[in-house]
Amino acid sequence: MKILVINGPNLNFLGIREKSIYGTQDYQYLLDMIQNKATETGCQIETFQSNHEGAIIDRIQEAYFDGTEGIVINPGAFTHYSYAIHDALASITVPKVEIHISDITKREEFRKISVTKAACDHQIYGRGLEGYLMAIDFIMGNKRK
Repeated sequence: MKILVINGPNLNFLGIREKSIYGTQDYQYLLDMIQNKATETGCQIETFQSNHEGAIIDRIQEAYFDGTEGIVINPGAFTHYSYAIHDALASITVPKVEIHISDITKREEFRKISVTKAACDHQIYGRGLEGYLMAIDFIMGNKRK
């Protein structure tokens, strides 16, 4: 199975930014955790990170052509206003899970709104980095059906 994990703006600053919210593990730790999951499950899991909306849209569109069978996406701040990322996700019919490290329902008002959620099959938030593994499991379970 081929899964794409997309991380939006500032996720590359894990372990640096707002440690009380996002934890002390850095981005490489997350990448290693995902790679270990790939090895454990036998899945091909590609990770992609960009601070640029257009690059994220381009990568989602590439997924349509490259055999991707599921997408895990943490759109970062784009979650709250990027209808362009919503539309790109809505164009792809593979299982998609939106992930957030923090509990967005208990943060600032603007973070409680997700315009990308409607284009996904599932949303996971407030589970820390473990949420990524849960999202991968969701996609694997959904694909087997």
